[in-house]
Amino acid sequence: MASDTTSTVALPPIPALDALPPMDVAARIDRLRATFDGASCDALLVTDLVNIRYLSGFTGSAALLLVTDDEVLFVTDGRYAEQSAEQLDAAGVVARIEVTGTEQRERLAAAVAAAGAGRIGLEAEDVSWAQQRRYAADWFPDLGLVPTTGLVEGLRIVKDDGEVARIEAAAIIADHALATVRPRLAEHPTEADFGLELDTTMRRLGASGPSFETIVGSGPNGAKPHARPSSRRIADGDLVVIDFGAIVDGYCSDMTRTVVVGEVDDVQRRMVDVVTDAQQAGVEAVRAGVASKDVDAACREVIEDAGWGDAFIHGTGHGVGLLIHEAPRVARTADATLAAGQIVTVEPGVYLPEHGGVRVEDTLLVTEQGSRVLTHTAKER
Repeated sequence: MASDTTSTVALPPIPALDALPPMDVAARIDRLRATFDGASCDALLVTDLVNIRYLSGFTGSAALLLVTDDEVLFVTDGRYAEQSAEQLDAAGVVARIEVTGTEQRERLAAAVAAAGAGRIGLEAEDVSWAQQRRYAADWFPDLGLVPTTGLVEGLRIVKDDGEVARIEAAAIIADHALATVRPRLAEHPTEADFGLELDTTMRRLGASGPSFETIVGSGPNGAKPHARPSSRRIADGDLVVIDFGAIVDGYCSDMTRTVVVGEVDDVQRRMVDVVTDAQQAGVEAVRAGVASKDVDAACREVIEDAGWGDAFIHGTGHGVGLLIHEAPRVARTADATLAAGQIVTVEPGVYLPEHGGVRVEDTLLVTEQGSRVLTHTAKER
């Protein structure tokens, strides 16, 4: 049977998803324009679809967004004519929408010329070498092309109240989903079956889907930090690492709990205690103005003192938002400083193939006073 050593925590109710506070999408364009001088460009061609969603509210699979000093040009194809108009209007984004076929480059070149832009920024981490050569030779032959890095991503690091509400709603859905399916562990399902039930339950509770491929690692599989759910049947004596999240309105949540099934040995019990203590130390270290590497160090110190430093084989955490892994990194090699409004995970782990693995993870909102934990499921002790 599943362990009964988990303390009881009352979960908050799932919020009404159609009543979440609005996001100030329309203000993001002007914030982006303010970065142009520092990036040495007069306009930016946004090609990354996640960044396009952030700036416009558009959720389709084909679009380009050109932002100049005084205009926003949104280019898509015929599949998204109505959807783009509806979504940009709902987000309050004022843009000229062009539904094009092969003439995309002509429309964009004309807009750049009308704006008098001499230097157009490209998203260097999204544009391939082949695309850059096409832009230089065919699309904008008379312009200076400027590689830019992180202009939109830098805006995305600090979340507004609407973004926080969506991530928190996703976290609460995940909490309730695990509470619903956790008793199934006593029936010894396969990892794959348990993961499928967890994903399906999140959808039933209002999520649009899982925020990444759910990890269920039992027994020796738990010692693989990113094990995919397999046909292995969960058994008594297993530590079961469950790492998962939900998506609400595009925003992700992330949580890991390690569940004890049946009776485990003294080493496994100590692993649970050490990792839980390490994770709590990391949570307590989170605060605006703190170097993210210091949060990693707080977790790592507890695990190293227990003699398992070499078994903590990954960083302590990462940012969460429209992507499951965003800035800032929380690792010993990270150079970020935490700021209020950022959302980060704290997820130390210990992995011993002969005993299994333990990872414990929460998602937290960074505040000036410390943090607010958005994931509520109790932890094993």
